[in-house]
Amino acid sequence: MIKRSEYINGKSFFIVSLIVIGVTVLVVYLTGIKSDRALYSNWYISLGIIAFALFSFMNYILYKGLDVKDNFKQLESSNILGEFAPEIESPEISGVPDIDGGDGLGGIIVSIFLWLFISVVAVYLLVFFGTLLWFLIMIIIGILYWLFFRALKLVAVKSILTKGNMNLSLIYSSGYTLLFVGWIFGLVYLSQSLN
Repeated sequence: MIKRSEYINGKSFFIVSLIVIGVTVLVVYLTGIKSDRALYSNWYISLGIIAFALFSFMNYILYKGLDVKDNFKQLESSNILGEFAPEIESPEISGVPDIDGGDGLGGIIVSIFLWLFISVVAVYLLVFFGTLLWFLIMIIIGILYWLFFRALKLVAVKSILTKGNMNLSLIYSSGYTLLFVGWIFGLVYLSQSLN
């Protein structure tokens, strides 16, 4: 078996991929607002740019015979948020009573206290759901990283066969691009057809 000495760091590729996807989507939508394009047109353009970038990157990996090195082990641990994970206990709410303070001074005072209580509860719920949202975002990023890394490892396995062979690199990178991005095009097309 041929030993490869050149690697691409998985962590670097993942971070660059997130930046490229974010910038691509942002640019396409900002130019789409000025051009008055439909939402589906923006999706197709965004996916086309991402597919071209992915195709080019995979073709480079295959042609140069590179391997992908996993140097981002933090996402594989059970505690994804690490030190940023807050400890929150959920409140036990059995029922909400019907409070009617009346129309006089007593009603105004009860309304003010009720307003303060609801504000505190709303802030607490905002913190709780904000933490839950960040936790879900971190899980999604972990899943995307794993998919990106595993997908690139599948591509890098073929780099031994395609090193220095541009035609074979183009064929493999075309096939992998079709597999990795084609299903998203299919979902967008299906969604557009159903509407």
